[in-house]
Amino acid sequence: MTKDELHAAAMALPAATHVVQWGGSDVYKVGGKVFAVCGIADGLAFKVTEIGFMVLTDEGGPGRQAPYFAKGHWVIVDIDRTDIEDAAGWIATSHSLIAGKLTKATKAELGL
Repeated sequence: MTKDELHAAAMALPAATHVVQWGGSDVYKVGGKVFAVCGIADGLAFKVTEIGFMVLTDEGGPGRQAPYFAKGHWVIVDIDRTDIEDAAGWIATSHSLIAGKLTKATKAELGL
């Protein structure tokens, strides 16, 4: 997966925004809340469910606990070793998890 492919996949999600912060990382947000970060430890970090966290970080899994985010079930995968189809699915799920926590007013404002 390339950063350009990842950017296109993230920005295709409803109400997604992009900023560069935290030392040059590409940070993707919905309603002002982060759903994916590209550039931390040469990886892609995203939120998953508790089960997803166990599956992706289990020995032999493609991911590991994301630095600075692991407490909230965030995973990081290596960009160079990840297929864009897998990454697109993971960030879509992350987007959904984060968007689901937004207030009703914010969801209505964003058309979600």
